[in-house]
Amino acid sequence: MGQLVLAAKVSHVPSLMLSEAEGSLLKKAREAPVAALRELGRRAREREVSTFVVFDTHWLSNFGYHINANAHHRGAFTSHEAPQMIQDLRYNLPGDPALAEAIAAEAAKVGLNVLAHRVESLGLEYGTIVPMHYMNADGRAKVVSVATPLFTSPEESRILGEATRRAIEQSGERVAVIASGSLSHRLWPNKKLGADAWTSVASEFNRQVDLRVLELWQQGRYREFIDMLPDYATKCNGEGGMADTIMLFAALGWYGYQGRAEQLCDYFPSSGSGQVNVEFHLAA
Repeated sequence: MGQLVLAAKVSHVPSLMLSEAEGSLLKKAREAPVAALRELGRRAREREVSTFVVFDTHWLSNFGYHINANAHHRGAFTSHEAPQMIQDLRYNLPGDPALAEAIAAEAAKVGLNVLAHRVESLGLEYGTIVPMHYMNADGRAKVVSVATPLFTSPEESRILGEATRRAIEQSGERVAVIASGSLSHRLWPNKKLGADAWTSVASEFNRQVDLRVLELWQQGRYREFIDMLPDYATKCNGEGGMADTIMLFAALGWYGYQGRAEQLCDYFPSSGSGQVNVEFHLAA
Protein backbone atom coordinates (compact mmCIF):
# COMPACT_ATOMS: atom_id res chain seq x y z
CA MET A 1 0.00 0.00 0.00
CA GLY A 2 1.10 3.54 -0.70
CA GLN A 3 1.27 6.35 1.81
CA LEU A 4 1.05 10.13 1.88
CA VAL A 5 4.08 11.12 3.96
CA LEU A 6 4.47 14.85 3.30
CA ALA A 7 2.07 17.64 2.36
CA ALA A 8 2.91 21.30 1.82
CA LYS A 9 1.76 24.59 0.39
CA VAL A 10 4.70 26.25 -1.38
CA SER A 11 5.68 29.27 -3.41
CA HIS A 12 6.99 29.02 -6.97
CA VAL A 13 7.54 32.71 -7.78
CA PRO A 14 10.28 33.27 -10.38
CA SER A 15 11.97 35.84 -8.13
CA LEU A 16 13.14 32.87 -6.03
CA MET A 17 15.58 32.12 -8.80
CA LEU A 18 17.22 35.51 -8.31
CA SER A 19 18.55 34.20 -5.01
CA GLU A 20 21.13 32.40 -7.14
CA ALA A 21 22.28 35.56 -8.94
CA GLU A 22 25.25 37.32 -7.41
CA GLY A 23 24.57 41.00 -6.91
CA SER A 24 20.79 40.62 -7.09
CA LEU A 25 18.82 43.01 -4.89
CA LEU A 26 16.50 40.10 -4.05
CA LYS A 27 19.22 37.66 -3.03
CA LYS A 28 18.83 38.18 0.71
CA ALA A 29 15.08 38.84 0.44
CA ARG A 30 14.53 35.30 -0.88
CA GLU A 31 17.02 33.42 1.31
CA ALA A 32 14.41 32.31 3.88
CA PRO A 33 11.81 30.92 1.43
CA VAL A 34 14.54 29.15 -0.55
CA ALA A 35 15.88 27.63 2.67
CA ALA A 36 12.33 26.51 3.51
CA LEU A 37 11.97 24.73 0.17
CA ARG A 38 15.31 23.02 0.68
CA GLU A 39 14.22 21.98 4.17
CA LEU A 40 11.08 20.40 2.71
CA GLY A 41 13.33 18.55 0.28
CA ARG A 42 15.48 17.32 3.18
CA ARG A 43 12.38 16.09 4.99
CA ALA A 44 11.19 14.36 1.83
CA ARG A 45 14.49 12.48 1.58
CA GLU A 46 14.35 11.63 5.28
CA ARG A 47 10.86 10.18 4.84
CA GLU A 48 11.93 8.31 1.72
CA VAL A 49 9.51 10.08 -0.60
CA SER A 50 9.47 8.22 -3.91
CA THR A 51 7.11 10.56 -5.80
CA PHE A 52 6.15 14.21 -5.65
CA VAL A 53 2.64 15.06 -6.86
CA VAL A 54 2.59 18.77 -7.66
CA PHE A 55 -0.67 20.68 -8.06
CA ASP A 56 0.65 23.40 -10.37
CA THR A 57 -1.25 26.69 -10.61
CA HIS A 58 1.09 27.86 -13.35
CA TRP A 59 0.10 25.03 -15.65
CA LEU A 60 -3.24 26.57 -16.57
CA SER A 61 -5.70 24.76 -18.82
CA ASN A 62 -8.71 26.12 -20.68
CA PHE A 63 -10.03 22.62 -21.27
CA GLY A 64 -10.33 20.44 -18.19
CA TYR A 65 -7.91 18.63 -15.90
CA HIS A 66 -4.61 17.26 -17.19
CA ILE A 67 -1.76 15.27 -15.67
CA ASN A 68 1.76 14.94 -17.04
CA ALA A 69 2.26 11.17 -17.03
CA ASN A 70 5.60 11.12 -18.84
CA ALA A 71 8.13 8.54 -17.71
CA HIS A 72 10.80 11.23 -17.72
CA HIS A 73 10.78 15.02 -17.64
CA ARG A 74 13.76 16.79 -19.16
CA GLY A 75 14.37 20.09 -20.84
CA ALA A 76 15.54 23.68 -20.55
CA PHE A 77 12.87 26.10 -19.36
CA THR A 78 12.67 29.84 -20.00
CA SER A 79 9.68 31.64 -18.57
CA HIS A 80 7.60 33.38 -21.22
CA GLU A 81 6.47 35.99 -18.66
CA ALA A 82 9.77 36.57 -16.85
CA PRO A 83 12.69 35.41 -19.03
CA GLN A 84 14.99 37.72 -17.08
CA MET A 85 14.27 35.63 -13.96
CA ILE A 86 13.99 32.06 -15.26
CA GLN A 87 16.20 31.46 -18.25
CA ASP A 88 17.48 28.16 -19.62
CA LEU A 89 16.71 26.41 -16.34
CA ARG A 90 17.59 22.76 -16.92
CA TYR A 91 15.58 19.98 -15.34
CA ASN A 92 15.97 16.21 -15.51
CA LEU A 93 13.44 14.37 -13.38
CA PRO A 94 11.92 10.89 -13.50
CA GLY A 95 8.16 10.65 -13.87
CA ASP A 96 5.60 8.25 -12.44
CA PRO A 97 3.20 7.19 -15.24
CA ALA A 98 1.52 4.53 -13.10
CA LEU A 99 0.51 6.95 -10.34
CA ALA A 100 -0.47 9.68 -12.82
CA GLU A 101 -2.80 7.30 -14.65
CA ALA A 102 -4.14 5.90 -11.39
CA ILE A 103 -5.14 9.42 -10.27
CA ALA A 104 -6.99 9.97 -13.56
CA ALA A 105 -8.70 6.58 -13.22
CA GLU A 106 -9.83 7.29 -9.65
CA ALA A 107 -11.25 10.64 -10.74
CA ALA A 108 -13.09 8.97 -13.62
CA LYS A 109 -14.81 6.60 -11.19
CA VAL A 110 -16.60 9.57 -9.64
CA GLY A 111 -17.42 11.30 -12.91
CA LEU A 112 -14.54 13.79 -13.27
CA ASN A 113 -12.83 13.81 -16.65
CA VAL A 114 -9.05 13.93 -16.13
CA LEU A 115 -6.58 13.16 -18.90
CA ALA A 116 -3.15 11.67 -18.16
CA HIS A 117 -0.69 12.33 -20.99
CA ARG A 118 2.44 10.51 -22.11
CA VAL A 119 3.69 13.04 -24.65
CA GLU A 120 7.44 13.49 -24.81
CA SER A 121 7.21 17.13 -25.91
CA LEU A 122 4.89 18.02 -23.00
CA GLY A 123 7.25 19.86 -20.68
CA LEU A 124 6.84 21.02 -17.12
CA GLU A 125 5.75 24.51 -16.08
CA TYR A 126 7.63 26.57 -13.54
CA GLY A 127 5.05 25.92 -10.85
CA THR A 128 6.56 22.44 -10.79
CA ILE A 129 10.12 23.18 -11.95
CA VAL A 130 10.94 25.87 -9.37
CA PRO A 131 9.90 23.89 -6.24
CA MET A 132 11.58 20.76 -7.62
CA HIS A 133 14.75 22.77 -8.31
CA TYR A 134 15.09 23.22 -4.55
CA MET A 135 13.25 20.19 -3.14
CA ASN A 136 14.34 17.49 -5.58
CA ALA A 137 17.50 18.89 -7.13
CA ASP A 138 19.17 15.51 -7.60
CA GLY A 139 16.09 14.01 -9.30
CA ARG A 140 16.01 11.26 -6.72
CA ALA A 141 12.19 11.21 -6.53
CA LYS A 142 9.70 10.84 -9.36
CA VAL A 143 7.43 13.76 -10.29
CA VAL A 144 3.79 13.95 -11.35
CA SER A 145 2.52 17.40 -12.36
CA VAL A 146 -1.21 18.22 -12.28
CA ALA A 147 -2.64 21.17 -14.22
CA THR A 148 -5.16 23.72 -12.97
CA PRO A 149 -8.23 24.35 -15.17
CA LEU A 150 -9.36 27.94 -15.52
CA PHE A 151 -13.03 27.01 -15.92
CA THR A 152 -13.73 24.67 -13.06
CA SER A 153 -15.34 24.68 -9.63
CA PRO A 154 -14.09 24.18 -6.08
CA GLU A 155 -16.15 21.00 -5.95
CA GLU A 156 -14.36 19.50 -8.96
CA SER A 157 -10.97 20.37 -7.50
CA ARG A 158 -12.00 18.74 -4.22
CA ILE A 159 -12.99 15.58 -6.12
CA LEU A 160 -9.57 15.45 -7.81
CA GLY A 161 -7.75 15.96 -4.51
CA GLU A 162 -9.69 13.08 -2.95
CA ALA A 163 -9.02 10.91 -6.01
CA THR A 164 -5.32 11.70 -5.66
CA ARG A 165 -5.30 10.46 -2.05
CA ARG A 166 -7.08 7.21 -3.01
CA ALA A 167 -4.65 6.60 -5.86
CA ILE A 168 -1.70 7.21 -3.54
CA GLU A 169 -3.00 4.74 -0.98
CA GLN A 170 -3.48 2.08 -3.66
CA SER A 171 0.02 2.59 -5.07
CA GLY A 172 3.30 1.31 -3.73
CA GLU A 173 4.69 4.83 -3.40
CA ARG A 174 5.63 7.12 -0.54
CA VAL A 175 4.25 10.41 -1.78
CA ALA A 176 4.64 14.12 -1.09
CA VAL A 177 1.72 16.26 -2.23
CA ILE A 178 2.70 19.84 -3.04
CA ALA A 179 0.24 22.70 -3.58
CA SER A 180 2.30 25.09 -5.71
CA GLY A 181 0.86 28.59 -5.79
CA SER A 182 0.42 31.88 -4.00
CA LEU A 183 -1.95 32.90 -1.26
CA SER A 184 -3.51 36.13 -2.60
CA HIS A 185 -2.50 36.86 -6.17
CA ARG A 186 -3.28 40.43 -7.18
CA LEU A 187 -0.22 41.57 -9.12
CA TRP A 188 1.07 45.09 -9.56
CA PRO A 189 0.11 46.73 -12.87
CA ASN A 190 2.92 47.24 -15.35
CA LYS A 191 3.33 50.96 -14.64
CA LYS A 192 4.02 50.18 -10.96
CA LEU A 193 6.58 47.43 -11.56
CA GLY A 194 9.42 49.30 -9.92
CA ALA A 195 11.99 47.97 -7.46
CA ASP A 196 9.45 47.95 -4.62
CA ALA A 197 6.98 45.78 -6.54
CA TRP A 198 8.89 42.59 -5.74
CA THR A 199 8.73 43.18 -2.00
CA SER A 200 5.22 44.54 -1.48
CA VAL A 201 1.64 43.25 -1.64
CA ALA A 202 -0.59 45.05 -4.13
CA SER A 203 -3.68 45.05 -1.90
CA GLU A 204 -3.76 45.71 1.83
CA PHE A 205 -7.07 43.85 1.99
CA ASN A 206 -5.42 40.81 0.43
CA ARG A 207 -2.47 41.04 2.82
CA GLN A 208 -4.75 41.18 5.84
CA VAL A 209 -6.78 38.18 4.65
CA ASP A 210 -3.58 36.23 3.94
CA LEU A 211 -2.36 36.91 7.47
CA ARG A 212 -5.72 35.82 8.88
CA VAL A 213 -5.51 32.58 6.88
CA LEU A 214 -2.09 31.87 8.36
CA GLU A 215 -3.53 32.46 11.84
CA LEU A 216 -6.34 30.00 11.16
CA TRP A 217 -3.82 27.42 10.00
CA GLN A 218 -1.63 27.94 13.05
CA GLN A 219 -4.68 27.54 15.29
CA GLY A 220 -5.86 24.39 13.48
CA ARG A 221 -9.14 26.06 12.49
CA TYR A 222 -9.28 24.28 9.16
CA ARG A 223 -13.05 24.00 8.92
CA GLU A 224 -13.37 27.78 9.03
CA PHE A 225 -10.64 28.11 6.41
CA ILE A 226 -12.24 25.56 4.09
CA ASP A 227 -15.60 27.28 4.40
CA MET A 228 -14.06 30.63 3.44
CA LEU A 229 -11.94 29.21 0.59
CA PRO A 230 -14.36 29.92 -2.31
CA ASP A 231 -14.73 33.57 -1.24
CA TYR A 232 -11.01 33.83 -0.47
CA ALA A 233 -10.12 32.62 -3.96
CA THR A 234 -12.54 35.06 -5.61
CA LYS A 235 -12.03 38.17 -3.51
CA CYS A 236 -8.26 37.82 -3.11
CA ASN A 237 -7.50 37.06 -6.76
CA GLY A 238 -6.56 33.43 -6.14
CA GLU A 239 -3.97 32.02 -8.52
CA GLY A 240 -5.66 29.34 -10.57
CA GLY A 241 -8.73 29.79 -8.39
CA MET A 242 -6.65 28.42 -5.49
CA ALA A 243 -7.32 24.98 -6.95
CA ASP A 244 -3.96 23.76 -5.65
CA THR A 245 -4.99 24.56 -2.07
CA ILE A 246 -8.42 22.97 -2.53
CA MET A 247 -6.82 19.80 -3.89
CA LEU A 248 -4.26 19.78 -1.06
CA PHE A 249 -6.89 19.98 1.68
CA ALA A 250 -9.02 17.38 -0.10
CA ALA A 251 -6.02 15.03 -0.16
CA LEU A 252 -5.45 15.75 3.54
CA GLY A 253 -9.01 14.72 4.39
CA TRP A 254 -10.95 18.00 4.07
CA TYR A 255 -12.90 18.64 7.29
CA GLY A 256 -11.32 15.57 8.84
CA TYR A 257 -7.78 16.93 8.76
CA GLN A 258 -6.49 17.77 12.25
CA GLY A 259 -2.72 17.95 11.76
CA ARG A 260 -0.35 20.77 12.61
CA ALA A 261 0.55 23.55 10.17
CA GLU A 262 4.22 24.47 10.40
CA GLN A 263 5.13 27.76 8.75
CA LEU A 264 8.69 27.39 7.48
CA CYS A 265 9.36 31.00 6.51
CA ASP A 266 7.82 34.40 7.07
CA TYR A 267 4.97 35.47 4.84
CA PHE A 268 6.53 37.37 1.95
CA PRO A 269 5.33 39.44 -1.02
CA SER A 270 6.35 39.03 -4.64
CA SER A 271 5.20 41.31 -7.48
CA GLY A 272 2.10 42.12 -5.44
CA SER A 273 1.11 38.58 -4.44
CA GLY A 274 1.33 36.95 -1.01
CA GLN A 275 3.60 33.93 -0.56
CA VAL A 276 4.52 31.36 2.08
CA ASN A 277 5.91 27.84 2.57
CA VAL A 278 3.99 25.67 5.04
CA GLU A 279 4.10 21.97 5.88
CA PHE A 280 0.85 20.33 6.95
CA HIS A 281 1.88 17.51 9.22
CA LEU A 282 0.24 14.13 8.93
CA ALA A 283 -0.89 11.88 11.74
CA ALA A 284 1.64 9.23 12.71
